[in-house]
Amino acid sequence: MLKLNLKTCILVLFVCLFSFVSVKTYAQKREKAETKKAIFTPTDKATNGSVMVDGHKINYKAIAGSIYLKNDKEDTTARMFYVAYMKDGVSNISDRPVTFLYNGGPGSSTLWLHMGSFGPRRVIVADSSHTKPAPYQLVNNQYSLLDASDLVFIDAPGTGFSRIVGVGKKKDFYGVDQDGHAFAQFITRFLSKYSRWNSPKYLFGESYGTTRSAVLARYLETQKNVDLNGVILLSQILSYDISNDDDPYHNPGMDLTYELALPTYAATAWYHHKLTNHTADLQTFLKKVEHFAMNGYTQALQKGNTLSAQEKKQVAETMHSYTGLPVKYLIKANLRVSGGEFEHELLSDSERSTGRLDTRFSGYSMDPLSKESKYDPQASSISSAYVSLFNNYMQNVLKYGRNMTYKPEIPLWKSWDYLHQPPGTRRKLPQATNVMPDLSTAMKYNPDLHVMLNAGYFDLATPFYAAVYTMQHLSIPPKLQNNIEYKYYKSGHMVYVNVPSLKKLHENVAEFIRKTDNVKN
Repeated sequence: MLKLNLKTCILVLFVCLFSFVSVKTYAQKREKAETKKAIFTPTDKATNGSVMVDGHKINYKAIAGSIYLKNDKEDTTARMFYVAYMKDGVSNISDRPVTFLYNGGPGSSTLWLHMGSFGPRRVIVADSSHTKPAPYQLVNNQYSLLDASDLVFIDAPGTGFSRIVGVGKKKDFYGVDQDGHAFAQFITRFLSKYSRWNSPKYLFGESYGTTRSAVLARYLETQKNVDLNGVILLSQILSYDISNDDDPYHNPGMDLTYELALPTYAATAWYHHKLTNHTADLQTFLKKVEHFAMNGYTQALQKGNTLSAQEKKQVAETMHSYTGLPVKYLIKANLRVSGGEFEHELLSDSERSTGRLDTRFSGYSMDPLSKESKYDPQASSISSAYVSLFNNYMQNVLKYGRNMTYKPEIPLWKSWDYLHQPPGTRRKLPQATNVMPDLSTAMKYNPDLHVMLNAGYFDLATPFYAAVYTMQHLSIPPKLQNNIEYKYYKSGHMVYVNVPSLKKLHENVAEFIRKTDNVKN
């Protein structure tokens, strides 16, 4: 009897479990089907607005929407969110330039460029200190680039309102080459949707967005028959071996990283008045540091362990005069100081750390006894204002995004596929990401392609001198070096956080576009 009851109980339990799983599976399938249906519902929203730039009123149409990406079988794989601003009253749309803008990360949305640089509205934040909590202030952006170009701010798949959907998978988008191909498809679909194929075209990328721009420019030029007028680089990083000052000690023997970061250390020490002999002329001072970095400092590091104690002391003393770091500390560090170590050490006497994205910022050290800085005071100072006002602006001005989740950033740095297949190779190369060959190929393929480098002196994420070194080592004929412009600012990675620098950035970029748009006036 007991055995029968036990069997009956097991049978009943099995039936219940089967029924529960079936119901749950059905519910999941139904939810997935409903979600899929909602995903593919068009959500574009158009509004009208105006902005005052240099005393002139510019009326525009703003379109917040998505463009859907397809695979070779025409199955939908992703939707990429964008906000486009197009000037009203343009008689010939072919004469009106269009600029595609994006941040980097990888894993960052483009709200930072959108609300800080060239969009019609700008977030007000403290220049080099922590911005006070809400309510924040959003103002007319008198430095909007709408005076020179229509603007398209794009969020990478998975960020912002962009999502991987349909048959798409993360591995299809989360990598150097995959990302570049996704943006190329977005741009060509955008050109078709808005009949902009004959407009002057520009790419504007910040940080990893410059890595994207190199891949994207080459792919558009050679595979999509899209000749670009210009590529505008802000806080450039094309070669990760050259620009990686975060943890260069994991790559011993690659001392170039330390050498190219030294001018940024010096600029930071200059800003925080940590130099024994302070000079008012930053540019002249930095030229001396750059010369030392590429000569005496380079020669010392090349000697490795054969460098004598006396030589090491002499180099450390020179470094101290340029960086403000103690001689004993420099000797103990074997003359090699990473970005995180510098950020933590420069202001350690006051238990503060400098910013990484912008070393003008500083904040209390999380652990005064740690080796490196534990956070970025610049990011902590401005992020809340940007994210808060962007969401408010989207919902209340552009009438888009209510009851939706906007993702400012997603953690992709661990899972991102950094391997890249440069032009002319048969496979992805097992090395640190280097897209210098891509930009070189794009410039040779289209000899009328112009490139503009914009760099902040106080940027330790992508040091300005590393960017200069990179551009001067592109594999291009000497004549094409004339197609590259260099502009520098007394600001950090997000140059536009500093308003005087934003003003210069606008002037420089607007002039660059007007010189290269090929429009006959």
